[in-house]
Amino acid sequence: MDTHERDARGLLAELVELDTVGGGEGAAASLAARVLELSGLRVRTVGWEPGREQLLATTPEPADSPPLTFTGHLDTVPATAADWSSDPWRAEIDGDRMVGRGTSDMKSGVAAFLVALRQHRARPHRCRGAQVVLTAGEETGAEGAAGLPTGLARTGGWLIVGEPTANRLVPAHKGALWLRLTAQGVPAHGSAPESGRNAVVTLARVATALHDRADWPAQDGFGAVTANVGRMSGGTQVNVVPDAAELHLDLRTVPEVGAEALRERVRAIAGPEIEVSDLVNLPPVSTPPDAAVVTAAREALRGAGLEERPAPPARFFTDASVLAERLDAAGTVILGPGEPEQCHVVDEWCSLTRLSEAVDLYDRLLDSWCSAPVR
Repeated sequence: MDTHERDARGLLAELVELDTVGGGEGAAASLAARVLELSGLRVRTVGWEPGREQLLATTPEPADSPPLTFTGHLDTVPATAADWSSDPWRAEIDGDRMVGRGTSDMKSGVAAFLVALRQHRARPHRCRGAQVVLTAGEETGAEGAAGLPTGLARTGGWLIVGEPTANRLVPAHKGALWLRLTAQGVPAHGSAPESGRNAVVTLARVATALHDRADWPAQDGFGAVTANVGRMSGGTQVNVVPDAAELHLDLRTVPEVGAEALRERVRAIAGPEIEVSDLVNLPPVSTPPDAAVVTAAREALRGAGLEERPAPPARFFTDASVLAERLDAAGTVILGPGEPEQCHVVDEWCSLTRLSEAVDLYDRLLDSWCSAPVR
């Protein structure tokens, strides 16, 4: 095992053992801050919610140059320990796999680019600048990224998102439009349902219609818009006809179909009595195949002996939906060691081989960035 693999493995284990399920990201940000400070970066933790501080770190030189930015989120989805074969927060090693919540999504990507930055900074060179943005609340709609103060980070340059792609180059991903649908009814005694109007039943019919819909618009390369009825609630108690109900719908969007067109489609399916409003609206990300960051990533992958051809757009969203515009990025790619199929599952794992590969890939990208002429 080479040194950078051991370092990345140890850092990943420390990150996994911090429970950051919808909170506690501040502890992970503090751990990352210590690593980055030792690498000579100027580190700032950014308050968002108590215990959920985010991190922004930049190289001190050159202060007026666009940086290469790495970004990743520190929160994870929940894990029910009884369903797992090992403790979700113990970072168990099983052969080439580390098992634990967040190993693939996406603490492995964070560990890999922190170690790559340390290695890169240890080599004397003319640095064009690098930046790290670590966020909280990504799993609930990129809330933390949206909450970062405008003007705090340096802008321009490439944006590298360490989300799980199994070290495949992904230059694009779908967006997300999360909608709230509400129905109003008329309450009545549970023994006389005909005297009222049941809001839960009304909305249940809408939920079925949305679920069964097969003609959502599509775009070549991205596939079809998808619709998931993720949550529904209503009523007060069993012997009362519900007078209100609420449904949350998750639409994964494509660049050629705007959010308003999808809202109108949902309104047409739901009918005029259903109120439709936004919960989250995150645009897709799509970087042209001839963009400099795509070319550099392909060269890094080729140099590492890995598949260089871009993979299809990811079906998930990332913080790049917010940060690409906020940072005025010159191009965005998603490239990380985690396994896409391991996101949010029981016994989530990440390959330690891919973790080591990612350190090398990020190191190569940093070298490519710093060796390019300053314009």
